[in-house]
Amino acid sequence: MLSEEIKKDFPVINNNDIAYLDSAATSQKPQSVIDAEKEYYETFNSNPHRGAYSLSIKATEAYENAREKVAKFINAENPYQIIFSKNATESLNLVAHSYGLTNIKENDEIVLSIMEHHSNLVPWQFVAKTKNAVLNYMYINDNYELSDEEIESKITSKTKVVGITYISNVTGTINNVKKVIEVAHSNGAVVVLDASQAVSHIKIDVQELDADFVIFSGHKMYAPMGIGVLYGKKELLNKMTPFLMGGDMIEYVYEQDTTFATLPNKFEAGTQNVGAAVGLSKAIDYIESIGFENIKTIENDLRDYAVQSLAKLDFIELYMTPNRENHAGVISFNIKGVHPHDVASILDMNGVCIRSGNHCAQPLMRFLNIDSTCRISFAIYNTKSDIDKLIEALKKTYEKFKMYI
Repeated sequence: MLSEEIKKDFPVINNNDIAYLDSAATSQKPQSVIDAEKEYYETFNSNPHRGAYSLSIKATEAYENAREKVAKFINAENPYQIIFSKNATESLNLVAHSYGLTNIKENDEIVLSIMEHHSNLVPWQFVAKTKNAVLNYMYINDNYELSDEEIESKITSKTKVVGITYISNVTGTINNVKKVIEVAHSNGAVVVLDASQAVSHIKIDVQELDADFVIFSGHKMYAPMGIGVLYGKKELLNKMTPFLMGGDMIEYVYEQDTTFATLPNKFEAGTQNVGAAVGLSKAIDYIESIGFENIKTIENDLRDYAVQSLAKLDFIELYMTPNRENHAGVISFNIKGVHPHDVASILDMNGVCIRSGNHCAQPLMRFLNIDSTCRISFAIYNTKSDIDKLIEALKKTYEKFKMYI
């Protein structure tokens, strides 16, 4: 019953007769988050860090309080290790440009998993090509997992950067990131952890993980769009040069030279999205009010029910690990012989919202020898009735196409 009560907090869910099963793309927002951002714009909208008047001071306090909230949420040592960006993509590009282009040398190796989202892959392609470095991949086994042998064989003394997604946005595999980080550090490499798919599902402790950089987006954790987070170790961030340059990230500007501000300002050029930061702070409050143990229970029950229900349909092919302990609430599947876009369109006519396509993971799709998939993904506002609605819509879809298969 908990998820039925939670569902009432989300206006889009309540105002539309839908089963929303695309939270891996973006989550819906609870009313408390919407109200917090609305209140900011209605009562104290102004430019932070720039004004000596009360509205600007209040906006600055709200923005920096959000930074402190994020730092506490992921157990960072210092709020100044939290850099705000517009999304995870920008944060990953920041690391690739500000750290990668400076520290990667010719013939150095960069290691990624084949599961990476394009945002944690294409920037490293750019770095490798620019610096004449080598880009290697860790490949998944038949269970859609990275084996210890694969991790240990691909990360070597030549490796300087390892990019790894915490949870695959295609297969839902929860990667053994602790193992990846330990092997990388034993070889002197820096780890870039994309936690975008994990941050609203798994409690993240950056000190316990010992990752060098951790990145995620607010819009996948019930916060507004337009706010992303980069956490970095202080010694790395302090040595990095800014990615964007302009207002509020400088110390002094002369005609021929400029000195930069200290952390975190040197990575936050220009006017920031204060309203979204306020919303992110309130989203963290909301997540913590539910609690990660309750979140795990809700989402695992949904996943198990969905897998059991899908397995009864002999026309469905699943792409996921059989090991439930290593799987989160993301399930990719196909109706055999039917294009995923056709499936998604017909499901939409039946009030079911899913994702179809390559999910910004084309190298993984090629490795799996498929072009695209249907994908469902869960959040705390989903219920078993959403799964039932999906299953009935899939049956109708198959009936429409079975004579052509």
